[in-house]
This record gives sequence, structure tokens and C-alpha cells, in this order.
Amino acid sequence: MDIAAKIQEIVTKVQSDPKLLEGFQENPTKTVEGLIGIDLPDDQVNAIVAGVKGKIAVGNAGDLLGKVGGLFGGNK
Repeated sequence: MDIAAKIQEIVTKVQSDPKLLEGFQENPTKTVEGLIGIDLPDDQVNAIVAGVKGKIAVGNAGDLLGKVGGLFGGNK
């Protein structure tokens, strides 16, 4: 299994579905296992959860920076 590809696939699904995002925020391990469809060892699931959280946080930070930039004349 390509972990990086699975992480990106899950990030895409979670970011496009508010219910999945809410489920991920409440119980990330259960949500990831449900999306993958197989029961993985805890260390692998935890690595995927951490990767998804990191990518979601980076995406949210980029959105926030874009909005802040607009406050300081980014739309001139």
C-alpha cells in the first residue's frame, strides 16, 4: 500500500465532505479505517492519521494566509 497516496486520497475525501471532516475530527482512527476499508495495525493507522492531520492543517493555514493577505491590500 502506498501510504502517501492513501493519505492524499483521504485528505481529498475529508476536505470535500463536511460530514467526513466532522467524523475525522471526532474520531480520526475510526474514520481512516472506514475510508481505507481494512483493519491496519495501530502504528500504520496512526501514521496515516498524522499525515492527514498535517495536510489538512497546512491547507487551512494556506487559506488563512490568503485571507490575511487580502486585508493588507492583496487585492489592489
